[in-house]
Amino acid sequence: MVQIIKKRKGVSHSPNLNTVLMVEETLKNEGEFMTVAEIKRRLPRKVMHQTLILILDYLQISGKILIGTKGILWVFTERKELDELISRGTEV
Repeated sequence: MVQIIKKRKGVSHSPNLNTVLMVEETLKNEGEFMTVAEIKRRLPRKVMHQTLILILDYLQISGKILIGTKGILWVFTERKELDELISRGTEV
């Protein structure tokens, strides 16, 4: 999937995992439509525009965000059942 994005965008490197997680957390916490410029302003660290666009493409392909005419919205919900099973499970 990332290879498809790289070929389409002509990107020579991949974003750092910490950067992807930082963008995810920012989008999760807002809960409203945000433009790319708003996301850049609300991120705790600066991110290059091309890197941010690549991350947003990945999040859209993975079904975590929707990109519409009003902006970008976080839509992914975590499964509570999985959290319950993990909490009741035995650590090996």
